[in-house]
Amino acid sequence: MKIPELRLADLVAKVPVIQGGMAVRISMAPLAAAVAEEGGIGLIAGSGLTVAELRAEIQEARNRTKGIIGVNIMFAVREFAQLAKAALEEKVDLLVSGAGFSRDMFTWGKETNTPVVPIVSSAKLAKLSERLGAAAVIVEGQEAGGHLGTDRSMREIVPEVKEAVKIPVIGAGGVVNGEDVAEILRLGADGVQMGTRFALSEESSAAPAFKNYLLNAKEEDMVIVQSPVGLPGRGISNPFTQKLAANEEVKPRVCTRCLKHCAGNFCVFSRLVQAQSGDVEEGLIFSGSKFHKIKEILSVHQIFENLKKEILQVCD
Repeated sequence: MKIPELRLADLVAKVPVIQGGMAVRISMAPLAAAVAEEGGIGLIAGSGLTVAELRAEIQEARNRTKGIIGVNIMFAVREFAQLAKAALEEKVDLLVSGAGFSRDMFTWGKETNTPVVPIVSSAKLAKLSERLGAAAVIVEGQEAGGHLGTDRSMREIVPEVKEAVKIPVIGAGGVVNGEDVAEILRLGADGVQMGTRFALSEESSAAPAFKNYLLNAKEEDMVIVQSPVGLPGRGISNPFTQKLAANEEVKPRVCTRCLKHCAGNFCVFSRLVQAQSGDVEEGLIFSGSKFHKIKEILSVHQIFENLKKEILQVCD
């Protein structure tokens, strides 16, 4: 059997894997470029970056690879339009929007002939996205790490979306190995998105303390927090999440108004940066639900070699 390619507009990924855009500062140029070099689609996480920082990351990724490089930006961030337009000006191969999307971004994509791919959690949103001009949809279920738009499994939603739209469908959430990839492809998906497996890669920009904390966490350490974004978020228990659960005061002293709408219970971006920088006590460690299936930190090359071997073993 030959591993299927992922065709998205005029883009062809030799391996049907998109690397999740994990913010803040985990999915940066080194990770995205390494994934693109292996034949997948690498995403830079634009949320939490300045426009200048995002431009620099895109340019660095371009210097590292001729593969497919995209940018993922949360619609909830106040600078969404500026970041998205900067990414399009830098000629990224695709633009991905999480935590909502706008009609405008499809217009921007058409103007630059750039595929726009929203993250959705239902067939209804997938159909709306297709009507607005989406090149594909990423279907994210409750197994995913970070902000969640549904309490349903991606494995339930993918077949519904596949029946509802004609554009490519990518399954996301709880995909960490080749067996998972083969399972989602059998459900009808055209590809998968993987986040946590790549967070625990050598090329991930997460600090060693972050990687080791996640690698050593147990399945029962999984928690759901209520993010200021207005969505639940999946992560790993630590002293900070325990303070949240106990309703202790964790509001920031200074607010940079980085979100369009913020509940103000804590600063999600500063806590994510703390974790990415290695503060596993007071930072927020987002993670997918199947993190415990990952046993070691590997290079992106080795992750892809394992994926391809495992996919073929399952499908033979």
